[in-house]
Amino acid sequence: MSATPQRRRRARRLTATIAVLAAAAGVLSAAIPAGANSSERGHGRHHGRTVDVQLLSFNDFHGNLEPPAGSSGQVTHQHPDGSTEKIDAGGAEYLATSLRTARKGSPYSVTAAAGDMIGASPLISGLFHDEPTIEAMNKLDLDVTGVGNHEFDEGRAELTRMQKGGCHPKDGCYQDGKVFQGADFPYLAANVTDERTGKPILRPYTVWKHRGVKIGFIGVTLEGTPDIVSAEGVKGLKFHDEIETVNKYAKELDKRGVKSIVALIHEGGAPASTAYNYNCDSPGQGDGVSGPIVGIAKGITPKVDALVTGHTHQAYVCTVPDPSGKPRMVTSASSFGKLYTDTTLTYDRRTRDIVRTSVESANHVVRRDQPKAADMTSLIQRWNKLAAPVANKPVGHIAADIPGRGAGAYESPLGDVIGDAQLEAMAPADKGGAQIALMNPGGIRSDLVHKASGSEGDGVVTYGEAFTVQPFTNMMTAVDLTGAQLITALQQQVSGPNEASPKILQVSRGFSYTLDTTKSGAARIVTDSVKLNGAAIDPAKTYRVAMNEFLSGGGDGFPVFKEGRNKLVGTSDLDALTAYFAAHSSASAPLAPPKADRITVVK
Repeated sequence: MSATPQRRRRARRLTATIAVLAAAAGVLSAAIPAGANSSERGHGRHHGRTVDVQLLSFNDFHGNLEPPAGSSGQVTHQHPDGSTEKIDAGGAEYLATSLRTARKGSPYSVTAAAGDMIGASPLISGLFHDEPTIEAMNKLDLDVTGVGNHEFDEGRAELTRMQKGGCHPKDGCYQDGKVFQGADFPYLAANVTDERTGKPILRPYTVWKHRGVKIGFIGVTLEGTPDIVSAEGVKGLKFHDEIETVNKYAKELDKRGVKSIVALIHEGGAPASTAYNYNCDSPGQGDGVSGPIVGIAKGITPKVDALVTGHTHQAYVCTVPDPSGKPRMVTSASSFGKLYTDTTLTYDRRTRDIVRTSVESANHVVRRDQPKAADMTSLIQRWNKLAAPVANKPVGHIAADIPGRGAGAYESPLGDVIGDAQLEAMAPADKGGAQIALMNPGGIRSDLVHKASGSEGDGVVTYGEAFTVQPFTNMMTAVDLTGAQLITALQQQVSGPNEASPKILQVSRGFSYTLDTTKSGAARIVTDSVKLNGAAIDPAKTYRVAMNEFLSGGGDGFPVFKEGRNKLVGTSDLDALTAYFAAHSSASAPLAPPKADRITVVK
């Protein structure tokens, strides 16, 4: 890949970040203070044989062309005195402005992403199979992205269409006289191969070239993608170890004479603080971040100079030692376009490698108090006009905010609403006879906000807002599970692959239990506290349990659900939710947020 007129690339200015450690110290620079302004920065530094390359990166955009609502559209800033404030952030209009401002005057600037650009998207993008987001990424001048797990939501063929273009095979073309052109940036899928041929389904890497500078990019998604995507979405595909794959292609790039390499990895970590400007190199390098990315970073060959990561929707800029013990930058920019990372890579023209002691990086807020990018505003208006007949239809009323993804707790009020909606949809004898409903927390993508997002009025829930909460349109199922299997499912929330990062299922009314976080693994579930309508769950008894098809297929690390018998398929999860609002809310009697007291948490 080249920064040539072929890509209509404009010359870009390097906005250099502050050096926080002297080069003589011989160690990798720590993150500069996030939000440093242009007066605190250099201007395209050149040092004889070296040149500074600006790497702008982000991750987990998920089709959020419009600013995300509620807490999903905020980041936390930590002040020097330890106090914090919430800042409204995100939206393609502001992301475009932020990136273009950062690039101004930079002769060497490359923009990369670490997966989940599409999938689990709000209606403005999801309704059109994410064509609007790909169009927006083209306008943003994205140079390269790795695949994430959500790129596989609609399967391999649809991902290929996102890359190559063409109208949807069933829905056709959405805009009169226009054929979808596809991404003019490469999607990289180094560790995703065809089961039959063993070859990567998309390019494993690409090389960015500009004025004699060459930087290789390798893109991988998490090896566990089949566990968190529907079986149909990954049919015929094999997902390989991230470390082994990156090391393989780093060696290949090195043999081709490409010595500067960046890995785009759709797997991440959890910083000790939710503040985007938290110093996760305190007290020592990388001490403030945990999770899968730490082990991956420590295993990837020193040939790789920086890791841009994602998946966990967290914000961090850390240095984690590579296998030789040398510090290496590992970054993530939250999600939904709320942040972007600005990393300075000092390129040595003689060695063709990155001078690791000169790498600097920081996350920056995509603030909403800056001018909107006019081309993004036009894009959003055009697609919103097409979506309006569906999106603006009122489906219910709420009395106050109902937090979901932004609740910050194991049980969310919106999770309770969804659980109740799914139980109600599947409880009738001819619909499944469900007694309990369980919802995976990752399937709840947003909050419901009382304040009007458009002209619908405060408290009105539109179809578009409901779609943003549940964009997958999973079909509901009801299955037979014994009480023992049900308890095993609760234990699988906090053990096995979910032990390090628990996935606490949202539950319907009448179902309750205690989660003891002072214990570890499966012992966190207090088994004799598990009750249905006040009666203890009988391990030998059979219960009818409703859940979406993703869960009933064992997704999210719940293999016990695959043992369910007498499966009955019902309505979609979104239809269940909208039907519940129709039955339980009105303008004069809006739905109040549930108390979220079904799971008792011991801390």
